[in-house]
Amino acid sequence: MADSVNENMIDARNNQLEVRSRQRFTDIHCHCLPGLDDGPATMAESIALCRLLAREGMATVVATPHQFGRFKDCNTAARVREAVRHLNETLKNNCVLLNILPGSEVHIDERICRLLEDDTIMTLADGGKYILLELPRQVSIDITPLLAELAQMNIQCIISHVERIAPFVARPRTLVRWIDHCGHLQITASSLVGDFGSKIQRAAWSILESGWAALVATDSHDTHFRRPRMGVAFQLISARLGKDIAHRVCIENPSRVVKGRDIAPVSICDLQEAER
Repeated sequence: MADSVNENMIDARNNQLEVRSRQRFTDIHCHCLPGLDDGPATMAESIALCRLLAREGMATVVATPHQFGRFKDCNTAARVREAVRHLNETLKNNCVLLNILPGSEVHIDERICRLLEDDTIMTLADGGKYILLELPRQVSIDITPLLAELAQMNIQCIISHVERIAPFVARPRTLVRWIDHCGHLQITASSLVGDFGSKIQRAAWSILESGWAALVATDSHDTHFRRPRMGVAFQLISARLGKDIAHRVCIENPSRVVKGRDIAPVSICDLQEAER
């Protein structure tokens, strides 16, 4: 028993040293709660994913289980909060240095505003300022009226993995209207790396290089096929667009989201000029 405790303490110290030498990231989109959706099926799988997130350089992760769509009525706000509490306690007991916050990835639904008022669906970090919205990947939907309605509630929308939504990749100018209505675009780190194929990789870089995407997140589900890739994505963005842009979309803006602060704009030219 004593040997096991000592090994855990050594692992924790090694993890601390490894993380200190890297960037400290905040992930606003991650499926890390066990048994709630298509993320980890068990607590053991969840702990393994969280260990990998910590090694990747994550300090804070917003757990975003799916709400609605094919997970309709599965994940209430109360259930998510309890799952986050239990996971944080388990991570602490297993010396995993990661802070999990509650949230959700909400599939588009006409009742979103009412369900927010009823505390049925969740905002990111439970902060009441940002909602992570998932759109159908093959069907074009105009969410401008929803963005306006959410704005009246002082809630802003973050559209998840926009590079994988086929209609808007084909007609990206649609996205500009949403940005003008307090919508924000999130790109997946794995897409930038190429894990979803070259077509999605090109779309992700195009949206990021346009200055439209304000945030990069992992959207990780497991330690194999949908693993976190933030560290590699950060390096690629730094090399291609500059460290200031990488810091803005991977570190600063995700941190602003969990703190309930306004998302900073991504002006490629201005940030690149500031680096020179």
